[in-house]
Amino acid sequence: MITLAGALNAGLRRALENDPKVVLMGEDIGKLGGVFRVTDTLQKDFGDKRVIDTPLAESGIIGTAFGTALRGFRPVCEIQFDGFVYPAFDQIVSQVAKIRYRTGGNAKAPLTIRIPFGGGIGAVEHHSESPEAYFAHTAGLRVVAPSNPADAYTMIQQAIALDDPVIFFEPKRRYWDKAEVDLDAAPTLSLDSARVVVPGTDATIVTYGGTVTTAVAAAKIAAEEGHSLEVIDLRSISPIDFDTIEASVRKTGRLVIAHESQVFLGIGAEIAARISERCFYQLEAPVLRVGGFDIPYPPAKLESHHLPSPDRILYAVDKTLAA
Repeated sequence: MITLAGALNAGLRRALENDPKVVLMGEDIGKLGGVFRVTDTLQKDFGDKRVIDTPLAESGIIGTAFGTALRGFRPVCEIQFDGFVYPAFDQIVSQVAKIRYRTGGNAKAPLTIRIPFGGGIGAVEHHSESPEAYFAHTAGLRVVAPSNPADAYTMIQQAIALDDPVIFFEPKRRYWDKAEVDLDAAPTLSLDSARVVVPGTDATIVTYGGTVTTAVAAAKIAAEEGHSLEVIDLRSISPIDFDTIEASVRKTGRLVIAHESQVFLGIGAEIAARISERCFYQLEAPVLRVGGFDIPYPPAKLESHHLPSPDRILYAVDKTLAA
């Protein structure tokens, strides 16, 4: 059994072993091993030229990594918390995302930016954001989020191997979830493929990141009540595997989308629009969304009301089944 954080560590270790051009950069990732200990022992084993402690300057981290990527390396940056990424936002969306298009493919930025995201750990302000829609809206970026240790292990290696920049969101409240992981197994899915986690026939729940576990819990409760819910883990937020979602909705006729970020202009809005276009005649009810409220992330004592829960997801399921 290995935790999600441990699986990421193992994936980063494998990438460092397999390619001398892979370098890790971030605040306190070396001697400390990162705030969540994802990079624990890597500097000791690979040296401070491959696992680099940086100054407290997110824009500088990404700018330096971008230049390093242009020189043929494969940097992996860690942003300590989701709310700290905004000083680097200009570098990411104005430079990193555009370089390949701007140069007609002559320059590439094989840069992976790791961001712990989401809530559920009782953190203080700026430590529990869900900024994925900002990056998914930006052409030139891939945006992914593993939900379990096995995916974390394979997806971080796939991201590093790509020639495109990848925003790699890690659900921080799942860092300590454990599962069996075969460290020698080849990936069974491409980085941009969704996975059906729980098969079902009555309604489809689409989600990603930390909310996948919540959706699975909701499906188990629904099963006890006689309803069969299909749960899909997106894994990739941009691009989105609409074919897998469409196949499920054509079977179930109903769709609920759940994510921690706010519903307004969130990832669920794009999925709802696309599936309404592609499955108009198969939908038996309107597509419903469950997410965070349209407010700044609340204090720790209120976050359980803000995050999607099994009850909130099941309330939306009941609405769609009654339609």
